[in-house]
Amino acid sequence: MTRTAVGIPVKNDLGFFEIRLESIGGLGANVAGKILTEAAILGMGLNGAGFASYGSEKKGTPVKANIRLCEAAQQVRINSPIEEPHVLAIFHEALAKSVPVTAGAVPGKTTVLLNTRKTPKEARDFLKLEGGKIGVVDAMEIAMATGSRVNMVMMGAITRAAGFFEWKALEDAVREAFGKKYPALMKGNLEALKRGCDEVKIEEIPVDGKYPASPFRREEPKLGYENAPMGGTIYEVGNMRFKDLSTSRTGMIPLFLLEKCTRCGECDITCPDYCFVWERGKDPKTGKDGMVLLGIDYQYCKGCLRCTNICKFGALVPAKEAEQDMEAITVKLKARK
Repeated sequence: MTRTAVGIPVKNDLGFFEIRLESIGGLGANVAGKILTEAAILGMGLNGAGFASYGSEKKGTPVKANIRLCEAAQQVRINSPIEEPHVLAIFHEALAKSVPVTAGAVPGKTTVLLNTRKTPKEARDFLKLEGGKIGVVDAMEIAMATGSRVNMVMMGAITRAAGFFEWKALEDAVREAFGKKYPALMKGNLEALKRGCDEVKIEEIPVDGKYPASPFRREEPKLGYENAPMGGTIYEVGNMRFKDLSTSRTGMIPLFLLEKCTRCGECDITCPDYCFVWERGKDPKTGKDGMVLLGIDYQYCKGCLRCTNICKFGALVPAKEAEQDMEAITVKLKARK
């Protein structure tokens, strides 16, 4: 890569332009952070640092990636998490149910980007944002259409929101990361990158008092060295009723086709999370009494798609997730229980 002198148009009090990525394991936020950092430093001649934070390295767990950029002459002397980013990119909208992803978003400073089918105004209400610039892009749809991944689309949207990334430097960083190892994927990756930049919709939402400010706060565990029970005793009874695996899904879910179901039960045996809902009644096809499969409780479904692989009759097929439909189905099934 060639280094060129590039200026940063917007900086905080310490002279940095900061980006924070909120994601889950499996969507590539960690890699996206590395590529954006390398594009800025190696390709554009800036200085900076990029790092990620996460717990267990597995699909579905929360991940944060931080990117801090400055002019080449400035030294990076801080490595703390980014509290008030200039660009805040949320890779999975279900994260907002359990993680304070918008903490530190400041109207007039932060551009919030969300992977969603919602409009900017709908995204504002969903995230309960005070106001400011809000961008939306259907990253999952674009990733599936191009044979790429969500992180490529979100990087394109981030580039658009930041406003100073050089496109050649970004493409070079993507080629450096994937060109030799996955050459067959490069066309789709670059197309997804471009579509993310072109198709993101950013609107300015005024601060109207509808929602309060969301200042940055560090997530602290409920138990620590001062209050943990002796011997690591678990004193609260576990209950899967409160478990919500929707954040583990990366865009695909099993779709249940009732008319093709034979009630063989193989899907129920295969499912690792007991997502299938049954009730005693008459089989609509045979009229015989027995257990009838009603559908899938998507609160517990992590989108592993094992059931679609085991079903011989085509009653369970992979489908693109639509959050509103999933919630409606889950509520309906819970009412039947």
